Amino acid sequence: MRLYWRERKKGFDLCVEEDDGNRFSVGGVRQTKRGIEAMAKTMGYDPGRAVKGLSNFEEGRAFVEQFEPWRDFFPGEPLELEPEIVAIPETAE
Repeated sequence: MRLYWRERKKGFDLCVEEDDGNRFSVGGVRQTKRGIEAMAKTMGYDPGRAVKGLSNFEEGRAFVEQFEPWRDFFPGEPLELEPEIVAIPETAE
């Protein structure tokens, strides 16, 4: 299994990719009309895991990572965040 940030057109997704290639987003950072927003997914409802009005993408990624949302969906898996951001394929999105 892999844990990494994946580039998107308007931001980034924090992804867990299983050995069979299935990819699951556990958080994200987006550029919107109102600025940069970040959200760490959870099994329930927790408005404290989302924030708006950030100044940059790095701040958003740090916000999401602090919650370690992959632990909610893949408990017990020894996942370590890869340092490199996976670039968006030229033909995708």
